[in-house]
Amino acid sequence: MGLPHRAARWRPWPHADREVRSCGWRGHVTYAPDEPALARRLEVATAAGPAWRCLRCGAFVPGEPRGRGPAEQAPVVLRGRLLRDAWVLRLLAVDRFARGGFLLLLAGVLVYFDERRDVFRSYVEQDLPSFRPLVDELGIDPKQGIAGIVLELFEVSHERLVWITVGIAAYGLLLLLEGVGLWGMRRWGEYVATAATAVFLPFEVAGLVGHLSLLLAATFLVNLFLVAYLVWTKRLFGVRGGRRAWDAERRQNSLLEVEGAAGSAGG
Repeated sequence: MGLPHRAARWRPWPHADREVRSCGWRGHVTYAPDEPALARRLEVATAAGPAWRCLRCGAFVPGEPRGRGPAEQAPVVLRGRLLRDAWVLRLLAVDRFARGGFLLLLAGVLVYFDERRDVFRSYVEQDLPSFRPLVDELGIDPKQGIAGIVLELFEVSHERLVWITVGIAAYGLLLLLEGVGLWGMRRWGEYVATAATAVFLPFEVAGLVGHLSLLLAATFLVNLFLVAYLVWTKRLFGVRGGRRAWDAERRQNSLLEVEGAAGSAGG
């Protein structure tokens, strides 16, 4: 009686693992440990000379290793689930860069508007009446949408507009800081992203209570998932052992550690 077959897992790139793609972009990571028994398991002789096994994808790469030293000092390379989590963080970083850049651009537009408020007001007062028949014919309310926002800006005082601009710029810079930390997979970036997202959750709940909408609900659920995902998977704020358990998990995931364990078991 044959063994039952495991269901094939769908993969967008069936012929390339995440580790292989990462090595294709960033290069292989080879390391020659000082321990002779472990070094023999990671080295193989080829027609082109010695080849060393990549710690990320497991392929044997001809040439000198990129590093040497004791096994415990080998570079910790993200593989498997940890590499997948790194991809998620990069996607979050792109989102933060896009939103932060947009907010800084918006702050610049508000500064430009405030400096030329009288010029824009004269344009509106001169040109708006000529568009009134067309607006009435199309049934468009000029006090709604972007036009309504522009008209309301004329009523905002200079001091209040300055504070609004400063707040938008500060939040944009915070998003860019989150993006830098998440892209570099820095632990402080994960803390900043988690805290900055969690701070706005009560305001989003208050917004849902006052005005229930699909967009607000989706935004709240996405941000709630993001906070829970970062806290749980990255072991933030002492969850699941905190930083010590996170470092141990990364080192245990290193292929060199796996090879060392396999060598000890074989012996």
